[in-house]
Amino acid sequence: MSKKLKAEEKVEYTGRYLVLLPEGSSTTDSINEISSVSGLNLKSSLDFENELFTAKDLDETDGIILDKIGVAILSKKPEVDISVAAFGEKQVIVEPERVVHALHTMLDETTQKYVEGYRDAVNKMSEMLIGADEAAESYYENGETDFEAESIGSTWGLKATNVTPTSFLRYNPYSGAGIKVAILDTGFDFSHPDFAGRPIISHSFITGETAQDGHGHGTHCTGTSCGPKNPAPAIERYGIAYDAQVYIGKVLSNAGHGADGGILAGINWAVANGCAVISMSLGAPTSGPGYSTVFESVAASVLAKGTLIVAAAGNDSSRPGVVKPVSHPANCPSIMAVGAVDVSLNIAYFSNGGLYPTYGAVDIMGPGVGVFSSTKMPTRYATWSGTSMATPHVAGIAALYAQATGLKGINLWKKLVATAKPLPAIGVGLVQSPTKSKIILPIPRPIPRPIPFPKVPILKDPSSSTDSSSPIGEIQEF
Repeated sequence: MSKKLKAEEKVEYTGRYLVLLPEGSSTTDSINEISSVSGLNLKSSLDFENELFTAKDLDETDGIILDKIGVAILSKKPEVDISVAAFGEKQVIVEPERVVHALHTMLDETTQKYVEGYRDAVNKMSEMLIGADEAAESYYENGETDFEAESIGSTWGLKATNVTPTSFLRYNPYSGAGIKVAILDTGFDFSHPDFAGRPIISHSFITGETAQDGHGHGTHCTGTSCGPKNPAPAIERYGIAYDAQVYIGKVLSNAGHGADGGILAGINWAVANGCAVISMSLGAPTSGPGYSTVFESVAASVLAKGTLIVAAAGNDSSRPGVVKPVSHPANCPSIMAVGAVDVSLNIAYFSNGGLYPTYGAVDIMGPGVGVFSSTKMPTRYATWSGTSMATPHVAGIAALYAQATGLKGINLWKKLVATAKPLPAIGVGLVQSPTKSKIILPIPRPIPRPIPFPKVPILKDPSSSTDSSSPIGEIQEF
């Protein structure tokens, strides 16, 4: 069974406004200046423990200024106009707050028969090639104790991106250890058995909802970017940065909807916690040229300070006939926009494209069709499609590169693009994981044993010998 879950192309607004404060303005000074002119009751994100607040907190004040990114979220347009006047000649940008959606296009229910069939096929192939007993022995000799889980392999996306290299000469020793990854989405199902014992830091920015995922989208994206190396038996590996520190920011409701302010609050929270990568499989359709100056300013600032934001390009196209522009906020130049490819490395029919010459480009591609990953219980696993599924592939691999190279921010962006697999027909490369070459030692040859000199007869002259008992022809060794 499948069903399409595409956001309507009509742009929706919440009624609140985003104000980009002048560069270099302190939060305290901004609050004082705005309050003195307009009388607005503003708060700083620093007023909340760990800078965490929800839409309910916004409703109880006239606005909140996000300390780490220099953006104010205000309630009404008249108050916004007054607050802007407080800054005199300083440049201030005001934008209406948009509604955003989770971006996946179809849901294929995944049953136990699927994974059992996959497992049986792989095991049958192993038996044909080397015999069942020898196959099991080879795993145990290498220190593996869960033969069935290991034998299942990995998803096509992990193979195509070299997270699990298909070449015998390459291997991947990277796990994302020491790297913080934030997934801003519908939350996460903390009861999922594949993540048992995994420390996860979370916060909900949705009023009346905890960070527990009631939708499934956030759990699916988290599974791809940071899922386990060895999931449950009979399940193929689907996770990339399995040792990364996971930060779950619920910025989309259980219905799959959210707003710009919640996303910006999530970015502010992730930056405050030192996250190197922020993954956002969400967006809103764009109805014309231009991109959010507020989001671009925020993304450029955090990119320069060492945080890479990757976001879904959107699923509004119907290729080959109709190609829609990259969604908001992925169309910002300083946010890495991720398009989707299928198992044949062709661009997905729904994947949006860069239609404007100076901005809104698709920066990199990821596997986004038929992507198997975790989802909320009791379903546990599902195969979904969308640029939402491609984005966490890039986020997880970004964490691997951050671990392997120490690169962050704009340098991490450049590394991802430079190492992508060229896709000439698409014009954008497919993200590739860092790997290492295996050292192949020559097979040692046995050292040949020296050949002893043969024993040869030596004829003696009887006349020169005083020992009459030594016969002519006696064998001597030398």
